[in-house]
Amino acid sequence: MNNFTPASAAIGGTLIGFAAALLMLTTGRIAGVSGIAGGLIGSADGRGWRAAFIAGLVLVPAISRLVGFPLSMPPMPANWVLVTGAGLLVGFGSRLGAGCTSGHGVCGIARFSPRSIAATLIFMATAMVVVAIARHALRG
Repeated sequence: MNNFTPASAAIGGTLIGFAAALLMLTTGRIAGVSGIAGGLIGSADGRGWRAAFIAGLVLVPAISRLVGFPLSMPPMPANWVLVTGAGLLVGFGSRLGAGCTSGHGVCGIARFSPRSIAATLIFMATAMVVVAIARHALRG
């Protein structure tokens, strides 16, 4: 493991949990990013809080860098067709699963939702298979 950072992971996880709880307490909504972003595109109500939530996701890393806590860029494949295809598959999967990892994994499991627990287990199993294929089978 190259990037084992338990302290920053614990702080980040705590902030994610706090943000999800705060959103639930103030709006009664679940912090599922795919649903929040989809509501900005569609005709859903509450565009103001949705835009603020998405803006926070974009601005916080920039603010973190300004105050002296730069985040490293994740390694990205050079093949933009692959990146675009992966993004489309993730979008399709979040629609098919009626939510994404943030909605099911963070908020759904916290509410003991059987559907969210099952969805998160499927997300994780699929991710493990894809990583195994990408790292071992495709590299020959």
